[in-house]
Amino acid sequence: MSLRAHLRFLVTALLLAIAVGIAQPGSAQQVNPTADSVREKQFLDALKGNPSAELQGRISIPDTKAATLERPAGREWRAFHQNTMTKIGAVAVLGMLIALIAFYLIRGRIRIESGPSGQTLTRFNGFERFVHWLTAACFIVLALSGLNVTFGKALLLPLIGPEAFTNVSIVAKWAHNYLAWPFMLGIALMFLIWIKDNIPGMVDVRWFAAGGGIVGKGHPPAKRFNGGQKIVFWTVVLGGAALGVSGVYLLFPATAGGVLNLQFWNVVHGIVGVLMIAAILAHIYIGTVGMEGAFDAMGSGEVDLNWAREHHSLWVAEEMKKGHVHGGKLQPAE
Repeated sequence: MSLRAHLRFLVTALLLAIAVGIAQPGSAQQVNPTADSVREKQFLDALKGNPSAELQGRISIPDTKAATLERPAGREWRAFHQNTMTKIGAVAVLGMLIALIAFYLIRGRIRIESGPSGQTLTRFNGFERFVHWLTAACFIVLALSGLNVTFGKALLLPLIGPEAFTNVSIVAKWAHNYLAWPFMLGIALMFLIWIKDNIPGMVDVRWFAAGGGIVGKGHPPAKRFNGGQKIVFWTVVLGGAALGVSGVYLLFPATAGGVLNLQFWNVVHGIVGVLMIAAILAHIYIGTVGMEGAFDAMGSGEVDLNWAREHHSLWVAEEMKKGHVHGGKLQPAE
């Protein structure tokens, strides 16, 4: 081998050694997967005691929230949403349905004891009925679409299949997001219209003490809204407000003030939602099959005078003084 060939070989070997040295780390380290796993488990266990703690990675984009790799509070929220929330919803909704069926079998339908009189009173005007049915229609769609989030995968998916369930869920999501606004408008209007008639008083305490005309015999005196209806009113107003506030945060998560706050509002939205569904089921029962003559109040707006006397005698006395009785021969309240 010539001298030139020797030099070419040495230069090539030297360049190769330099390249390998640059590519390799300064010192080789043994990797122990088991030890790394132990350290990771210890770190995550330490995070469990702090709900706001996070395991962060490194990112190259402006959104720093995207660097979060692990948040113990997120696992707790997921467990609540998938397990606890399902149980709360089942107990509230199914429990109310069972209670109403049992009550109907024991008590039966509440009849007008003296029978229809042929005379009527205007219970609710056209605008009041419009606000009621606007809010009620929106709530029914919101309730069904909300229940689909909690129970849909377990109950509806096996019945209609994944493709149909996907389509139903997409429609339900859009309906839920858009009908929330007229629902909140209806809640606000109901508050403004009926707040003056729903201030609790001693007459309501006496109404409850006497069983409200539902338990036991007789019908205790009541104004335009009795104690039970006032409870429904405040349940709807306060519950609707909670659903509205929490729902806005869920629709616009950037306004919630962080993921933990967003999870909090999600829990509020779910719990208040199922409790309101249970309360409205009782309201629907009384207004339809549970009580004779009750549906007319929100149907035609006119109620039979005898029905009104039995359930709202103080209100009837005020209306008769104003001459607001229609049809038949006017008779004084008993």
